[in-house]
Formats: sequence, structure tokens, C-alpha cells
Amino acid sequence: MGFSYRSLADSIGNSVISRRFAGCPFKVRVFLVGGALRELARDSIPRDYDLALSDPDDLALIENIFHRRAFLLGKKPIQTHRIAADDLMLDITILDNSIEKDLERRDFTMNAIAFDMKAREVIDPLGGLYDISRKLIRYPNRETIASDPLRMLKAIRHLTALDGFMLDPELKEAISSFRNLIRTTAPERVKYELDLIMISRGAHRGIEMLDETGLVFEIIPELMALRAMDIEKCFSLETYGHTMFGFRYLHSHGREYVADPTALKDVGYALLFHDLGKAHTYSYDEKKELVHFFNHERISRDIATSIMDRLRFSTHESKRICSLIEHHMRIFLISSSDATEKAIRRLIYRMEDLTPLLIAHTLCDMYGSSGGKDNPTTHQVIQNCTAIMSAWRESRREPLSRLISGNDLKKLGFSEGRFLGECLDTVRDRQIAGEISTRDEALALAEQMLRDRKP
Repeated sequence: MGFSYRSLADSIGNSVISRRFAGCPFKVRVFLVGGALRELARDSIPRDYDLALSDPDDLALIENIFHRRAFLLGKKPIQTHRIAADDLMLDITILDNSIEKDLERRDFTMNAIAFDMKAREVIDPLGGLYDISRKLIRYPNRETIASDPLRMLKAIRHLTALDGFMLDPELKEAISSFRNLIRTTAPERVKYELDLIMISRGAHRGIEMLDETGLVFEIIPELMALRAMDIEKCFSLETYGHTMFGFRYLHSHGREYVADPTALKDVGYALLFHDLGKAHTYSYDEKKELVHFFNHERISRDIATSIMDRLRFSTHESKRICSLIEHHMRIFLISSSDATEKAIRRLIYRMEDLTPLLIAHTLCDMYGSSGGKDNPTTHQVIQNCTAIMSAWRESRREPLSRLISGNDLKKLGFSEGRFLGECLDTVRDRQIAGEISTRDEALALAEQMLRDRKP
């Protein structure tokens, strides 16, 4: 990897953006800035490009080149004009000062590099190219964090995405010092950065840094009770600790079962939230000398729902994540011995398309608890996960049709309510177990349940 200004200029000259702009009669200086230069310096091909214009009239020239009209993002005084064209995204700002002043206000030195498209000159007043060569994420100054606290999360997001990069010690200390300021940031912006951390292959590095700096407790203060319980009870297999450790396996093991990074993101959130209820359900059986966390799955689900409401998760995301949390013990419970075919069928028809996600979650939870070590229990769980995945794939090829609906039950005399749902679940469970297989058998079972319920 080369880091000279000449080699960077050559990379830019060969880039798609430079070829598109070739011969364009810009009025004055047009600068390529930001992350695209960082990626080109790393011999990577960017898809998004940031431009800074000295003259707003040059925006029309760029619109003509890409045959697209720009639309505005953000609020004054700093507004961005975005052009989405084919597989490229251009964000364009109009300079109200010198390019050097513009670079000084940017988040990190590695993103504070500019290239003059006309003069073919690299402008690097903060030593960003040198920091890229050192794989160092460094800020221009301390005010950078105070002026936009979201940059703390952005720094950690870059840590997860840029292989081998490290946070500058001063930046890490600033995140620890300013971490409470993240509460002033719009929850939607916080959620967006957390999403990017979760989908990255380096998600575990991001989670560890959120923990080390204490930023995670500002975003999700509910985790404090879990860590406090670990300390108070002197747990050797910490509840909070094993949750953090489990992220090491989110992508290394999770991708074996879940190929879609967006779906794996839901597994990551479920992992982060799944044991929150343990801090509120701790009990100790002195006679048997056993610790219990009865019904912690449901308490964890309820706490997670509150967190996700606060961070503006979508309803779809929340439902999926809550389902993973509520059922996160199911594979463990059927893994005390070889899982029966009936138990596996019940599981996959309960979880449906979330089955591979539940398997990924189980493996993260399991290895988080075992410290990454294999033992007879982990071998048994892995064996059952393999059987469950195989059965799930088979179920996709031959889906099990529903025998009756809620409307069918209403015609039998059922009223809307919990009992109607319980009856449908019972019919489904009996069908999955192979005890009934026809519509007539299902209706007969429902009629019997209705008779048994009447006084």
C-alpha cells in the first residue's frame, strides 16, 4: 500500500469519478474530499464521494454530467446536495471559506484530505495520509467531539470497519470524558451508527470499545444493573461479561447460518439485550446451592422493548429482536440430550424464518459463556444446531400448511380473545407433533377444547 501524495493522485486519476469529470469546464476549484480519498489511499474502491465546490454554479455542471438533479440534505448553515446516479453517491457542499478551513472542521484526520480536481494537487494540512499509513483514527482537536458528540460513535464505527486500525489514545480518552454528551444526540442518529457497527465484521471490536470507554452505558444505561450484579455476586461466568464476549462470534460463527448482514444485525441487538432481565430475576436456592433467573427471558424482552422504543427501532425490527430474546433458551433446553424430531419441529415452526438467527444467537451466547472453549455441552449444542438447520431447510421446501384459522374457530362458537389464540397454538403443536394431520381432526380438537372449557 503506497501513501505518497503522488501515488494518491495517481489512484484518484484512475478512479471512476475522475474519468467522469474529465474535460468538465469547472469555473473555479472543485475538491474531492473525505472518506473516498481514505479508501483510495487504502487501495479500496469507494462507492460514495464527497465534493466541495468553491462556486455554487459548478453544481449545475455536475448535475449535467450525471443527468440527475441534486436534492438537499441537512439544515443550514451546512447543507449537502446529494446526487444518486447508478451505483455512485455524490454528496456536495459549497465552501464558505478556504478548503483548509473546511478540512479543519471535519471529524477525523484520515477524512480531512482534499484533492484539487483541476490542479491535481493533494491538500493534507492535518497529516491525514500519514495517519492512514499508521492505521490510526485521530481527531483534529478536542472540540471536534464536543461540537458533534455522534463522532464518538463514528470513531468506533470506523474501528469496526477498517481492518487493523486503532483509536488514537487521545481520542479514546476524549470519548471516555465526553461520553455523557451522546445523550444530546438524536436517537435516530445513534441507532444508525449502532447499526453500522453491528453489521461490520469487526463488530466485536466496536462493542469492546463501547464498553472500555463507558459509552455503551450512556446509550443503554439498563446494562449497568447487569454489570453491577456481576460485581456484587462475584460471578465467574459474568452475565454482562459473557454478553460482551459473545460478540466475538457474531460474524465468525453467525455468518455460517445467516448470510444477510441486516439479519445478523438483529442477532447482535438480541445478544446485547438478551440477559438484561437477569439483574431483576436473581434468586439463590441455598439448599441446592444453585442460582436461578426464572422468567428472565420475558423481563429481558420487556426491557429491550423500552430501549428499542427510545432508540427509534422500527416495529419490524423490534418484533424480530424480541422474539429472539424471548426464545433464546429454547435450543439450550432441548440440548440436554439429543434433540427429538418432535422438539425440533416445534422449534422451527415456532420461529419460522427466525430459526437461523436463533441458531446464530445461541452459538454467540454459548461461546460467550464458555469463554470460547469447547466442551461436551458445546458439542451437543452444535450437533443439535446442525440438526435444526437441516430440518429448517427441509421445512422451507415443504411448508406445513395451517389446518384451521381464527375464522373457523369463530364459526364453532369461539370469541375473540386469548382462548382462541391458545386453541390455534394447540392445534398447531399437535399438527407439528404428527398427532393430527387433517382439517377435520383439527376442528374436532377445537370443538373438544371448547366443550371442556364450558362450565
